[in-house]
Amino acid sequence: MNRKLLAIGLLVLGVAAFVLTGAGDYLTLAYLKSAHADAVAFAQENPGLSSIGFFAIYVLVTALSLPGAAVMTVAAGAIFGLLWGLAMVSFASTMGACAAMLISRTLLQDWVQRRFAAPLRVVNSGFEADGAFYLFSIRMVPLFPFFIVNLVMGLTRISLWQFYWVSQVGMLAGTFVFVFAGTQLATIDRLGDILSPGLIAALSLLGLFPLLARKLLSWIRAARADGAAS
Repeated sequence: MNRKLLAIGLLVLGVAAFVLTGAGDYLTLAYLKSAHADAVAFAQENPGLSSIGFFAIYVLVTALSLPGAAVMTVAAGAIFGLLWGLAMVSFASTMGACAAMLISRTLLQDWVQRRFAAPLRVVNSGFEADGAFYLFSIRMVPLFPFFIVNLVMGLTRISLWQFYWVSQVGMLAGTFVFVFAGTQLATIDRLGDILSPGLIAALSLLGLFPLLARKLLSWIRAARADGAAS
């Protein structure tokens, strides 16, 4: 109970600070464009401080499932460049996702497991058999919101390590797209401009391929086994 109370307290404090300070007003594409030149100048003059500060804020935003992660990903490319921006966001987003998953697991898992035991038993069985492939596919498909995946995974029995490395690998392609878009900030009018229908389809197919390939191999093995038995 103490662990849950601590998690609730930290969550409430974090969200309250976000709302009361008006931090959400700064996590918009319009503000990023207006402050871009000053942000780049500050980062060049204070590379260590700016990188640490950006990284910490990104982890906090994603851990608390606050709005603004997509804009911050674009900002990473716009302020820090493609390579360094990609590296920071890749690790910060994964660490934040792990924290969000653990918060969900700490606060909600027992209640959800009791109330929805039967359907979650099916989900947990699927993740025990194909956990890495399921999560990888979900991470690659841009249609699944980042924060919802984090919260839902907290309700399964997936291990923290498996969640971490699959998330980092699975989110890399999408992260690259948004960070690269940040390097072309002047051409972006809204976040929806970044993901075209064709790009969404390509990422979805790439994400679903490992899972479909695994299912196909399982089907072929089963068919061969039935043929040998007969």
